[in-house]
Amino acid sequence: MPLHPQVEAALAAAPPREAATPESLPRLRALLRAGASTWSGPGTEVATVSDVDADGVRVRLYQPQESGPLVVFLHGGGWVNGDLDTYDPLCRYLAALSGATVAAIDYRLAPEHPYPAAFEDIDTAVLWLRGKGAKAHGIDPNRVAVVGDSAGGHLAAVTARRWRDVGAGFTSQVLIYPVIDPDARKECPGLPEDMRQLQIADGRFCWDSFVPPGYDRAHPDLSPLNADLAGLPPALVVTAEFDALRAEGEAYADALARAGVPTVAVCYQGQAHDFFRGLVLFDAARAAIAQVAATLRAELA
Repeated sequence: MPLHPQVEAALAAAPPREAATPESLPRLRALLRAGASTWSGPGTEVATVSDVDADGVRVRLYQPQESGPLVVFLHGGGWVNGDLDTYDPLCRYLAALSGATVAAIDYRLAPEHPYPAAFEDIDTAVLWLRGKGAKAHGIDPNRVAVVGDSAGGHLAAVTARRWRDVGAGFTSQVLIYPVIDPDARKECPGLPEDMRQLQIADGRFCWDSFVPPGYDRAHPDLSPLNADLAGLPPALVVTAEFDALRAEGEAYADALARAGVPTVAVCYQGQAHDFFRGLVLFDAARAAIAQVAATLRAELA
């Protein structure tokens, strides 16, 4: 099917966006933050929202109830953009719909803080959340999921594997149009060529910013397809029909399934990259967050 009319309308209403470069990055960060309410609305009421210090890493906790399971949320933005405020409305809805405490981690961004800084922050925060934080905030450390979108999907996929490797695996993982393969061709039949080329240019800048020279991009921390995937938690992998990341997300879902991981893969037809944040713009975004929340409820029960 073609681009959904709601997506076409959003693209038509948006100002032309420049490609990501070192010079444009401050403007793109400000633009993403300023547009959060237009895309996601004000969010919804959650019983308790608080910023906490997780051993030096800022984490925002969304708690719809006094105690229960935990969802670790890792925002997108190409490892170079995005923050807690940009994703605040989405995290509010995710907590309210799933019934779980959502912990959004304010990991450091590239290029100021390249790999492995983001993983260092995530590991520090997760260790705190499953230890001291669990005791202080009524979190069940034995029922923990990890969720991320785009570059956050990459961070979530790798985090699930890293914690499995140390014998403290997650209960569930949800990967929303994840970045998986630094060498993917980014082919996407039907995606308008100008959108594809912008995604390719942005992707190249983001990878180069995230991974400093001297690191092997074939390492499983950077290319999750190269990891041993057996024994990972059940996965929901969400992709968008008109997204240059669609093929690599689907390839990862296939690889998980071949490794024996219970995997559900769903492609939202007519949608483009980043649709998941568009809770006030796209019916598909509201359907997707409902599906994600239902999956989390079931897996964390």
